[in-house]
Amino acid sequence: MSVDPILTAAQMRAAEQAAFANGLSEYDLMERAGAAAAEIIWRAGGMRDALILCGPGNNGGDGFVIARLLRARGVPVRVAVTGESRTSSGQRARDLWNGPVEPLAQAAPASQIVDALFGTGLSRGLEQVVADRLGALVEQAAISYAIDLPSGVDSDSGALLSAVPRFGVCIALGAFKPAHLLYPAAERAARLVRADIGIDVSSDCHRLSAPTIAAPGAGAHKYNRGLVAVIGGSMAGASLLAARAAAHGGCGMVRLIASTTPSCAPDAIVTVAATGAAEIGTALADRRVSVVLVGPGLGRDAHARSRLEAAIEGRSGLVIDADALGLIAPEEIPANAILTPHEGEFVRLFGDLSGSKIDRARAAAKRSRGVIVYKGADSVIAAPDGRVAVASGASPWLSTAGTGDVLAGIAAARLAVTGDPFRAACEAVWLHGEAARRAGSAFIADDLIGHVPAAIASRL
Repeated sequence: MSVDPILTAAQMRAAEQAAFANGLSEYDLMERAGAAAAEIIWRAGGMRDALILCGPGNNGGDGFVIARLLRARGVPVRVAVTGESRTSSGQRARDLWNGPVEPLAQAAPASQIVDALFGTGLSRGLEQVVADRLGALVEQAAISYAIDLPSGVDSDSGALLSAVPRFGVCIALGAFKPAHLLYPAAERAARLVRADIGIDVSSDCHRLSAPTIAAPGAGAHKYNRGLVAVIGGSMAGASLLAARAAAHGGCGMVRLIASTTPSCAPDAIVTVAATGAAEIGTALADRRVSVVLVGPGLGRDAHARSRLEAAIEGRSGLVIDADALGLIAPEEIPANAILTPHEGEFVRLFGDLSGSKIDRARAAAKRSRGVIVYKGADSVIAAPDGRVAVASGASPWLSTAGTGDVLAGIAAARLAVTGDPFRAACEAVWLHGEAARRAGSAFIADDLIGHVPAAIASRL
């Protein structure tokens, strides 16, 4: 899989300092950043008139470079500022701009607006008058761009420090920042583009990318492709949804170990009645069972707890979801399990941890020794060794009953196929999102399952 790195403000500064230590000057890096952004703006906006909004720091210096390079292509460009440049590189970029400079408060609208006021590292919101003027100019423009980050965003958490308009394009310089993918900041740009500025931005945190999935080989059969056992409980529909999703997720066989035998299960899903923990243990004694999924429809009572205990005993391939997340303690979680909590389940299990959603997911993964899929409009997948993938922009139609059960089923299937919990979780989140995109609007969880095979086929 190709990867797009995500760096915090401190990590981005460290990457820049490493480049400076190797002989690159701060101003040369500014020229690179400005040139990369100007190229994107030129391709999108052509000869439309542009207003570049420049702040007092290096983000504003990037803006002056952009203005100069667009003007050299013949674009009608104006520059508006909030004040004097306060960095040597920013001042140099301003000195090289030979066009007019006007106060932001007096700037007239333009077809294209470029926000180069404040970028990575902003610690407080914009002054009200600046935020209001920025919002008005963006609203009146045909095309709007934010350089590195929209002004008014906390780069590490994705919080909005002041009112932030919605831009057409956000141009991330060098690497994505957490705020590009974490909500609410993630929804402040319709399109996200990363501009390469020629420095090393290696990171163990990446934007989730489309996976490469291998089709079964010539020697494949139902057992070596992976057998998934789904433990049912008091809500038969939820576990059946998860089992159906697993069956469409690429594994070779699914067994639904149910309290009561459902009347509508697909014929291809083997259903085993197991009312007690001992019967579950017997059903799971089959060594061909490679992954157990427990949680969807399990219930929250003592009976459910006994079923959970039977499911996790001695297991190495495990997906824990839904009700099971409300019954288990962190210290009971077997190593290398996949856990799929939403916000409420996460807080109940791990407490109110500090830091960004990425920080919290990483801390939970380390504590549980498992892979955390911290679900939401932004889903953070974290491994205990520190690796993180972030998915953003999920279909809002996923906010309907049963879609989490479908995700858990796909994750179980991908774990059965790959044997790698982090890879399986990443593949599951991507396939789940792609199936939702294909399903369109107002779907139900049952509909979503039917689009999983096409999502898989698109990555073969």
